Amino acid sequence: MNIYIELNKIVEYIEKNLEENIDLKVISKMIGMNEYTFQRLFSLITGCSFADYVRSRRLSNAGQELYLGEEKIVDIAVKYQYNNATSFSRAFEKFHGIKPSEVRKNPEKLKLYTKLHFNEQYECNKNINYTIIEKDELILYGKYKITNNEEIGNIAPKFYEEVASKYGEAPYGLVEYQDSCRMNVKAYWVLYYNKKDDMKEFVIPKSKWIQLRVNSQEPEDIQENSRVFYEEFLPNSKYNFRDLPELEYYHDNVTDFLIPIED
Repeated sequence: MNIYIELNKIVEYIEKNLEENIDLKVISKMIGMNEYTFQRLFSLITGCSFADYVRSRRLSNAGQELYLGEEKIVDIAVKYQYNNATSFSRAFEKFHGIKPSEVRKNPEKLKLYTKLHFNEQYECNKNINYTIIEKDELILYGKYKITNNEEIGNIAPKFYEEVASKYGEAPYGLVEYQDSCRMNVKAYWVLYYNKKDDMKEFVIPKSKWIQLRVNSQEPEDIQENSRVFYEEFLPNSKYNFRDLPELEYYHDNVTDFLIPIED
């Protein structure tokens, strides 16, 4: 399966159904994934969430139609799946920077959000070695540091060293996200098997995991392994992923990058 051909089919489906209720379950089945995996893949490839993409396409079209047509604002709101004119106006102003009632006087303020198109020629031919393992429920304890996408690459290794210097080498690192699509980093955790001082508990349910091993514990090597997974493994995988955090397991001078999957 060429994932980019399949994504272009989904984009066309979305375009034909912008004025209808777009069911994420239907979309996910079209590409053979569960809803979580599809949303995660979509956000990683496009840089925006699936919901934001659909919303932006609707609001982009709504702006043009309000300027060119004679329909009432409330009719456009209903047409593009808003419950009422108030919620539509709020979303419209946030997107375009003007109220729907101001479109005719300020058409130059309207934003055009174009339809996605994926390069169907891209193929990943790299061999990526991995293992499927199963882990029982993990009850871990740790400290965390608030961070973001831009700073985590520098903050995570420094914070790990800071915590490890006080409590000893930790077996796990974990990235916490702000959103369900896991686009925006919230915090980095350093986790232990036993509670020390005021550490917070972090419970990870029993699961199967994809294990990608890095023969190193250097931050740059771990970050490169993570990049390979998200940019090359995930778009070509048929596994369905669980809405659980990914783990970095440090042991025996190696790092296992662990990604939870459904049975």
